[in-house]
Amino acid sequence: MKTITAKRLTAMAMPFLFIWDTAVADDAVANGANTAWILTSTALVLFMTLPGLALFYGGLVRSKNVLSVLMQCFAIAAIVSVLWLIVGYSLAFGEGNAWIGDLSKVMLAGVGRDGLSGDIPESLFMLFQMTFAIITPALIIGGFAERMKFSAMLLFSALWLLLVYVPVTHWVWGGGWLGQMGLHDFAGGTVVHITAGVAALVAALVLGPRRGFPEHAMPPHNMTMTVMGAGMLWVGWFGFNGGSALAANGDAAMAMLVTHISAAAGALLWLTMEWVKFGKPSALGAVTGMVAGLGTITPASGFVGPGGALIIGMLAGFVCFNATQFIKRVMKIDDSLDVFPVHGAGGILGTLMAGVFSSTSLGVFSGYGFADGITSMGGQLYVQFVGVLATVAFTATVTFVILKLVGVLLGLRVSEEQEIEGLDIVMHEERGYDII
Repeated sequence: MKTITAKRLTAMAMPFLFIWDTAVADDAVANGANTAWILTSTALVLFMTLPGLALFYGGLVRSKNVLSVLMQCFAIAAIVSVLWLIVGYSLAFGEGNAWIGDLSKVMLAGVGRDGLSGDIPESLFMLFQMTFAIITPALIIGGFAERMKFSAMLLFSALWLLLVYVPVTHWVWGGGWLGQMGLHDFAGGTVVHITAGVAALVAALVLGPRRGFPEHAMPPHNMTMTVMGAGMLWVGWFGFNGGSALAANGDAAMAMLVTHISAAAGALLWLTMEWVKFGKPSALGAVTGMVAGLGTITPASGFVGPGGALIIGMLAGFVCFNATQFIKRVMKIDDSLDVFPVHGAGGILGTLMAGVFSSTSLGVFSGYGFADGITSMGGQLYVQFVGVLATVAFTATVTFVILKLVGVLLGLRVSEEQEIEGLDIVMHEERGYDII
């Protein structure tokens, strides 16, 4: 049976489950501490994409494509921001029905300076959510890096945001059917990581491998850049998960703590497995394991304690390491920057583990309780499994259709000659590095 504390946490840890009424009493004012924290968190989450993810991905590709990756991250941030303002926020968080929101907040209609979402300005809530909408399609870049046309990338990202990200966001955080079932997804295991990971895998399959894969090694061109970007992601993730409490309180603090523990455990497990399997630990392994730990704890970060986070991080390092080996070496799928094995597999694992380690009866590994109306681990796991299955199936199907449509309209892939020359020159007439 849930304690009062567990009920309180559940209510606060799923801040996006209900649509808050912006018609508040005349004397209602924003909570200054909470507003300040979400202002900070919003900046941190944008920092994850620009420059964090841009540098992380940019260092992983070959030097002739580094600028193209940076450009893609910047362009996605711009186009998503505009679309989120025009219609994305309304469809995700408008009242609507169990499947999609309505158009009541198009162009932020009715959202003024004094309007509140809970006890923070609704404009800030919208902006915070915008930064999540930015990083999700940006993650997908890793699945088609070094071979997609820039125009195709833009159209794909715009359509994918509206047709995949927005509906799933509404299902989970906007009052939709998965939120109503009691899905535990604190900061985006389904909404961000599973959708991005599955979409990247589908994109890799539809576009096919880079020229020379898997016969020729394609190592990162600048690990210094990648490690710098990874460090920015680690710091930014405190806003990603801690900010999802929508309050400056103990819930946010615990979310940050478990996020950090899982990242550290994931990094240690991954580099240890590399050390055992290949004889040497690598910087690439350490930062990839860290990102796996971060992605895997994301859905569970508001529901588990430090003990559960330690186990989740260790599982992330083990599962995502082996998923990467399987996708690349066994299946020979050129998910160029390992988006599915790290984010997709990690998101699935974390979403399921949220159903386990949210239990209050696991001793030092206990969490803070199941969703309201759910009384057993089996019941919560069932809801988590439904959420994973629905997100995977919907994302894979719609992503495939979008890619085929974009392929017909614009063509998806650069020519073989253009790929050999590199996307920096071919797409942008610039180089990431000019050696004089």
